[in-house]
Amino acid sequence: MSEYTKEEILQMAEDEDVEFVRLQFTDMFGALKNIAVTARELPRALDNECRVDGNFISGIVAERGTTLYLHPDLDTFTILPWRPQQGKVARMLCNVYGEDGKPYPTGGRYILKETARKAAAKGYTCYADPECEFFLFHTDENGLPTTVTHEKASYLDISPLDLGENARRDIVLTLEDMGLEVKASLHEAAPAQHEIDFRPAEMNKMADDLTTFKMVVRTIAKRHGLHATFMPKPVQGVYGSGTHVRFTLYKDGKNVFADPSDPSKLSKEAYYFAGGLLAHGKEMALITNPLVNSYKRLVPGFDATYGLSCSDKDPNSVIKVSNINGAELGVEFKSPDASANPYLLFAVCLSAGIDGIEKQTEPLMTTGEEPEESIPRLPESLQEAISIFKNSTWVKEVLGEEFCKQYVSAKEKEWHKYICQVTEWELENYLYRV
Repeated sequence: MSEYTKEEILQMAEDEDVEFVRLQFTDMFGALKNIAVTARELPRALDNECRVDGNFISGIVAERGTTLYLHPDLDTFTILPWRPQQGKVARMLCNVYGEDGKPYPTGGRYILKETARKAAAKGYTCYADPECEFFLFHTDENGLPTTVTHEKASYLDISPLDLGENARRDIVLTLEDMGLEVKASLHEAAPAQHEIDFRPAEMNKMADDLTTFKMVVRTIAKRHGLHATFMPKPVQGVYGSGTHVRFTLYKDGKNVFADPSDPSKLSKEAYYFAGGLLAHGKEMALITNPLVNSYKRLVPGFDATYGLSCSDKDPNSVIKVSNINGAELGVEFKSPDASANPYLLFAVCLSAGIDGIEKQTEPLMTTGEEPEESIPRLPESLQEAISIFKNSTWVKEVLGEEFCKQYVSAKEKEWHKYICQVTEWELENYLYRV
C-alpha cells in the first residue's frame, strides 16, 4: 500500500511551493529519463495520463507512434534540494505502461518488482546494502568531461590530498536530504576515485535509491565544476569502479543467513545463496558487467574479482560470505560494476540466490592458494558474455524472452561497433612494425 495518497501529494506540492514535477523512469540500460510538468498539470500526472513516445526509448520495440504511459509511484515524491527554493522542483519515479494498460515488459523497475513478488510468494524478502564507487574528473574549457585529475590521493586519504572531499560531502548531504541513508563515504584507492556506502534497504527501494544516487552524484559534481563517471575502468593502470553488494535474506521476519548454533554464525542458506550466484555468474555477467569497458576491470590486479568462487581470503573471488562480529552478516557479491542497471542487477541476483537455496547449491570455497586455472572465471569479454547470456534458458525465465531478445540485440551492436575501432594501442604496436 502506498504511503501517500494523491490528495496528500497535491497538498505537499502546494505547501512546498512546487512549480515543476519531474516524472522519471529508466530505459533498458538504467539511464534516467524524465518529462517535467507544471504544478497545474500534477492532477493529470497523478491520474496516469502523462505519456511519452516509445520509439525513442532504449529497450522499447514498438510500432511507429506507439505511446507509453507514466504511472508515478507516489512514495517516491521528493523535492530536489539543488533546485530553486522558490518555485521548487520535485520528482517521482514512474512505472511504464503500454497502451493496453499493462506494465511494459522490458522495464527494469517492473522486472525487479515481479522478481521480488515471486520471492515474497515463497516467504522471502531481500535487503541489499551496496558500496558504490565512481570517479570525479575535471572538465575542459568547454565544460566537457575529461579523465584529468590533479590529485594524488589514495585509499582513505583526506584533504588536502583528497581534492574531491567537498563535492563528496555535498553529495552525501543531498542524498540525506532526499531520504537516502548513507552509511559511510571515503576516498577510494585510485586518484579521483570515491565511494559512498548505503545502509541496508529492501531491494526495490534500494534500486530506486541507486538510480537517485547516480543523478545526485552527477548533478552535485557538475556544480563543483567536476564530471562524475560510473564507467568501470576510465583510466588504464589504476583501480576500476565496482558496486559491491551485500545481500541479506529474510523469511517470516527472521534473517535466513543467521545460524547462532553454527561456529561461523552463518546458515547453510547463506552458502546456498552464494552457490546460486556462482552457478549463474556467467549467465548474469551481461547484466552485472554490461559494457565493453567492464571487462577491462575484470583482470588480474587492482583487487578486481573474476574467479567464480567464495572466499574471505582469495582476493580474486567474486563472493565473500561474512559475519563480522555479527554486525555485517550477509553474502557479498563483488564483481558487479558501477555501470550496471540496479533493477536488473538485483533481479538476477535475487533469482540466482533463491535458486541456489532451493537446489542446495554448494559454493566453490577457495583459500587463495589454488592454481588460478583450476577456478572457473567470469567471461573475459563482452562478446563472451553475450554468447552465454543468449544461450541461457534460466536468464530468459528471470528477465523475460522479449527483454532478453532486445537486450542481446543492443549489446551485439555495441560489440560490433567496438571491434571496428582502431585504437591507439594498435597504432603504437603495429604501425611501425608491420
